[in-house]
Amino acid sequence: MDWRLAGFTEERELGRGAQGRVVLARHTGSGTPVAIKYLTGGDPGAVDALRSEAQMLGRLTSPYVARLYQFVEGEHGAAIVMEAVNGASLKEVLRENGALTPEAALLVLKGSLLGLASAHAVGVVHRDYKPANVVVRGDGLSKLVDFGIAVLTGGSSISGTPVYMAPEQWRGDPASPATDVYAATCVFVECVTGHRPFASADRAALMNQHLTAQVDVRDVPGPLRELVLQGMAKDPGQRPPGAAEFVTRLDIAAVAAYGGDWEQRGVRALAGAAVALAALFPLGALAVTPGASAAAGAGAAGAAGTAGAGGAGGAGGAGTAGAAVSKGFLATAAGKGAMAAAGAAVVAGTAGGVVYAVQDDEPSRPAPVPAAVVTLVADNRKLTDPAIEIQNAQYPKVTGLRDPALERRVNAELREPIDWLVGVWKKNAPRFCKGRPAKIGTETRLGLRGPRLVSVRYYLLSDNCQQADGSPGGEVVTVDLRTGRRLTAADVFKPSTLTAAGVSRLNALVPQKPAQNERPWRDCSPDGPFELADFSPRGTQGSTARQGPFLFPFFTLTGFELSFLAGGSDGCGNLNFGTSYANVRGLLKPEIAALLPSGPSPSRT
Repeated sequence: MDWRLAGFTEERELGRGAQGRVVLARHTGSGTPVAIKYLTGGDPGAVDALRSEAQMLGRLTSPYVARLYQFVEGEHGAAIVMEAVNGASLKEVLRENGALTPEAALLVLKGSLLGLASAHAVGVVHRDYKPANVVVRGDGLSKLVDFGIAVLTGGSSISGTPVYMAPEQWRGDPASPATDVYAATCVFVECVTGHRPFASADRAALMNQHLTAQVDVRDVPGPLRELVLQGMAKDPGQRPPGAAEFVTRLDIAAVAAYGGDWEQRGVRALAGAAVALAALFPLGALAVTPGASAAAGAGAAGAAGTAGAGGAGGAGGAGTAGAAVSKGFLATAAGKGAMAAAGAAVVAGTAGGVVYAVQDDEPSRPAPVPAAVVTLVADNRKLTDPAIEIQNAQYPKVTGLRDPALERRVNAELREPIDWLVGVWKKNAPRFCKGRPAKIGTETRLGLRGPRLVSVRYYLLSDNCQQADGSPGGEVVTVDLRTGRRLTAADVFKPSTLTAAGVSRLNALVPQKPAQNERPWRDCSPDGPFELADFSPRGTQGSTARQGPFLFPFFTLTGFELSFLAGGSDGCGNLNFGTSYANVRGLLKPEIAALLPSGPSPSRT
């Protein structure tokens, strides 16, 4: 017997399969229409997939992305409750209309990019942007849906829909916001030309096109060709770094080519194309709540039969929408067995969010590649000629990266401060120590440890050949696991932040978080706040002192910190300043903000 969530009144079933069903329902208290996907039984893989999607959606708050209401897991199975919106998939719009006007194509791209930007800002990469996962409402606005195979930035990118997959997805390299930018640009080309940028029935040939072939832009309007070339660059580092940056470039190009009112013209064109497909809107037979989009009431009767074509069945519309099948929510949540019962798109919701259940011919998804493992290890050695004792010099070590050379590069960067300290005393011990061993170590804090960034804070220690305990300074090392490159302050902060005014704002937003027995900053710097020069490299302060800068951004699991790390033994060279990530996101480059934690995953019952 079917189980039901308390607090919702089921209106009708939209699809059913071996592992679950999708229903259109109302929230009993508010009357809001929702879509609920139920999983029955205990298939761990199906439950894990649904839970993963809920966790990804729980990170997002955006009018351009489906909104998660609730994820429930219990003895009867699992369920996910989503907002819903009436509309037709972009796949159907293109099937019915062919190429769109440039303004309409740009509007679809912009709306979807804004949805992707909200995902990128909290570290989520969609990985499956395609026309079937964009819903065009009756008012002409579009929504991004189906986060069924989304991952955190840096996760495996081997899944996706082949005709829109970026080169790094074909190679199985880590996913990044630039991966979604590539797919969105592919869809834009399809919208504005009526054909996909690359197409081949042979998978190997299709892969080779995405990996090596230059995209043909002859059918793309001249003013928009540069957008396409940027968005479909083979090297992800040559693309806009994320959807937010791409939206900025799109707006500039669109206004220059089509005037300041291009969006209004695009909305009108898209609305007409979507309303022409109103027979596919699944909420047509369901009265909508006051204030919902007028288009929500424009759907045709028979939508229930359409969505339930393989299950309860129904008249009117089943044959029409049966051609609109593409993969999405239902397939990822319950597996292909459930999808066999739902032979059509299911789009449902109120303003601000959507759920989309579709089906496509896709290869089976390989098991995800294990994430890199970061462990803190210690160096304890006694070196001779000259005598150096390394005492508990801790550093992070990364294992599990696909590329051995990349892994070596990452680990070399992460332990570089220790290697520098050993090198200093190999050079200076014969001159300063006079036969006594030099003892060195670290105070080490490991911060963020993936999926894309590893951040570690070092305060270097030395007994100066038993003459006086002290420190040559310290530093924070933050490494991008995708490239093996160490990030500087200029890589982390917006240019406007690294100005006198920007640093003053940082000082106000990031107060000191003194550890036990740590000296207050006012005692160390009577002149007041830290300065722009504190982020800049300095000259060597003596032969055993670490070169600047003194002030480093440090990413922890719970928040943002600035570490002031300078040489000496007066207690002023090892200070901490900190705040939440939310307080400083506006000062960080968007591509960095997208990699940082945003808060806890959605709660489950």
